[in-house]
Amino acid sequence: MRLTRHRWSRRVGIVTVLTAVAMLALAGTAFAAGDPSTTITGKASATSTDPGIAVNLLWVVIGAVLVIFMQAGFALVETGFCRAKHAAHVVSTNFAVFGLGFVAFFLVGFPIMFSNFSYVGYFGLDKALSPDRLIGFGDWTFLWGRTGFGLTGAAYSAPVAAFFLYMVAFMDTTATIPTGSMAERWKWKSFVGWGLFCGAVYYPIFGGWTWGGGWLSQLGNNVGLGFGYVDFAGSGVVHAMGGIAALTGAIVLGPRLGKYGADKKPRSLAGHNIPMAMLGTFILLFGWFGFNAASTFAATDVRFAVVAVNTAIAAAFGAVIAMFYVMKRMGKPDPGMMANGMLAGLVAITAPCAFVQPWAAAVIGSIAAVIVVESCMFWERKGIDDPVGAISVHGVGGIFGVLCVGIFSDGRYGAGWNLTTSGSAAKASGITGILYDFDLGLKQLGSQAIGGLVIIFVMGGLSYGFFKLQNKLTKGGIRSSEADEMAGLDRPEMGVLAYDNIQVREIDVVGLDPSQDKVLATGGESPDPTLGR
Repeated sequence: MRLTRHRWSRRVGIVTVLTAVAMLALAGTAFAAGDPSTTITGKASATSTDPGIAVNLLWVVIGAVLVIFMQAGFALVETGFCRAKHAAHVVSTNFAVFGLGFVAFFLVGFPIMFSNFSYVGYFGLDKALSPDRLIGFGDWTFLWGRTGFGLTGAAYSAPVAAFFLYMVAFMDTTATIPTGSMAERWKWKSFVGWGLFCGAVYYPIFGGWTWGGGWLSQLGNNVGLGFGYVDFAGSGVVHAMGGIAALTGAIVLGPRLGKYGADKKPRSLAGHNIPMAMLGTFILLFGWFGFNAASTFAATDVRFAVVAVNTAIAAAFGAVIAMFYVMKRMGKPDPGMMANGMLAGLVAITAPCAFVQPWAAAVIGSIAAVIVVESCMFWERKGIDDPVGAISVHGVGGIFGVLCVGIFSDGRYGAGWNLTTSGSAAKASGITGILYDFDLGLKQLGSQAIGGLVIIFVMGGLSYGFFKLQNKLTKGGIRSSEADEMAGLDRPEMGVLAYDNIQVREIDVVGLDPSQDKVLATGGESPDPTLGR
């Protein structure tokens, strides 16, 4: 039976490689059929002679690099918040998801999301790859994607390349969020399937409806709801999308062994390295300035300064308010909650960061901190096991950030957003929330609410269906075996140990009284019992 499984795995690997090679060959053929003089440079004269466009292209690429570096932050946060016996597995999912999502987005997802996207002036991307859609009627578009696969044809240009690099980094953020909520019990092969699905299908569909010019972005033009769905840097498009997938994945997997006792009450399965998680949080804060400020797509758009300051304010207030709130709620400051408070503030400010004043950023970060603390406790009470708080930080915090656009936006920035030319928003000076113009703000809040509901129910349904189907079709399901989970996933799943002196203890699995603790497995010559978690 073991030999049969190995043969099956090799065949799957061979088929996967051959498929990728075939797709790349087809992409190369598509490029070869084009005119190199136009496809290589796109708007060549503009990008080579206009200093503003050149600077803005550099701005976008630097922003992309900062966002890609956030992957290191996610890896440290999630690994630190998980137990030592799973550390190599957890950090490897964060490492591998970058490549998996990247490949899928490059080959399939990017044109589905952005083939109709253009951004006049700022960095040279002034013409859509293809205005033709795959699914839609009238002014309602539900699916793009007729050209640009593998960055071929019209997609082979400097502006598109820079834009792709920036957007693939955002996609990988969405893809990595469920690795936190599903940690310590997710089969590696099943995780690989998610990384490819997210980059090729899950993320591009909703992204096309919003940032790609699809139906949600046009709610202003089509039904008069403000400027349509507005999300400056991705509270919804990136974070809530990852958060809802984290929720549905955790539901399908079920809680970790030992998380709930016979009385159904939750138990603490403490992370093994809090300093690692805190360092990861600082790295995420650093990268977030590329996430938000570079979303102006232009260093010549000086609004990036307001965006950067609002980002820092929300992060600082999120951390501080979480600290004080947890001290009042539990008696002591919890380092994990302080970190998640900062991250919740960052997630919540990501959608409205360009449209709100600094005082509003402070309020948003503060409210997000309280929300994330209560949300973590809520899901835990409901039997949803999330080792790192990803559902609360990204899912709940992301939806809150989406709604904040319709509440706190002051109307000073964003005129003509989503190419809005009809309704009361067409004459507005910028994105406006209910605190500044109740009528226009209410319409904007309506668009934001619709977007949030689509994330929860439509995209949540899609991710739940994916995990359920994958669980049914995978032999033994998508969850690791009980024996592997008890021993730690490092050796059985990865073939290595993160720490060679780890001692796996029964108390880590079933929550026994310390006096009843006994060693289940040892991974080194001189085990240190303090590392069992």
